Amino acid sequence: MIWKVALPMYNLSPRLQQAWEGLLGDLLDNLDLHAEVELVRAPPLPEFWLRPDLLLSQTCGYPYMTLLREQVTLIATPAFDFPGCSGSDYSSVIVAPAGAGIASLADARGGIAAVNDAHSNSGMNALRLAVAPLAREGRFFDKVVYSGSHAASLRLVREGDADIAAIDCVTYGYLKEEDPVSLLGIKELGYSATSPGLPLVAGKAVPPQLLARLRSGLTEPGPQVAGHMRDLRILAFHHRPDADYRRIIQLEAEACAAGYPLLA
Repeated sequence: MIWKVALPMYNLSPRLQQAWEGLLGDLLDNLDLHAEVELVRAPPLPEFWLRPDLLLSQTCGYPYMTLLREQVTLIATPAFDFPGCSGSDYSSVIVAPAGAGIASLADARGGIAAVNDAHSNSGMNALRLAVAPLAREGRFFDKVVYSGSHAASLRLVREGDADIAAIDCVTYGYLKEEDPVSLLGIKELGYSATSPGLPLVAGKAVPPQLLARLRSGLTEPGPQVAGHMRDLRILAFHHRPDADYRRIIQLEAEACAAGYPLLA
């Protein structure tokens, strides 16, 4: 079998893509696996995560909990060195247009929310909980626009086509370094509740011994992998139990308990 690998979630610039692919390549070299693996760039999601020949990929915690738990195995979660991160937990930066007079979430009532994806923990689930105490009869926004990416959500906010968005703090930190112009005209309102970050996962067909080698290659990195981690602002990889990711469903449950089951 030729295993398939992809790390598609944070390739926000050519430099970052090169660093992520370098980390992956050195990890596979250290495990003497490179000849047995095919790198897939821009894989179709979520279909790619369900492939029987999946060796390693990165997913969002919300689809992990709602779609993938029985299909993949948690390998490790990166701990990033960005504001809004705490260990391998992360949060979302809630943003608004700088000149729109929105100083708090309450000021966005009746406005337009930009969301990267309906199944995103950082863009949808975290924002839903943040807004839930302010909703009335299950509504807060006049409209929710699904943009396709955090960068596109920021563009909608920056250009005045949306009033609010929740942006994964790692994406936000990377964009601040790689493309600071994309954050001009953006006001930070604060951070969402925290939850476990985007995990690296392996397919269920990966043998247990190989799973253990993949995990140790990340949690106890060699010098080449550690160098790429520094370039990517990754302090460490943590092996987190499946139970930790229930926090993401807890965020959803708290919003539902407040009478706000759908972002609207």
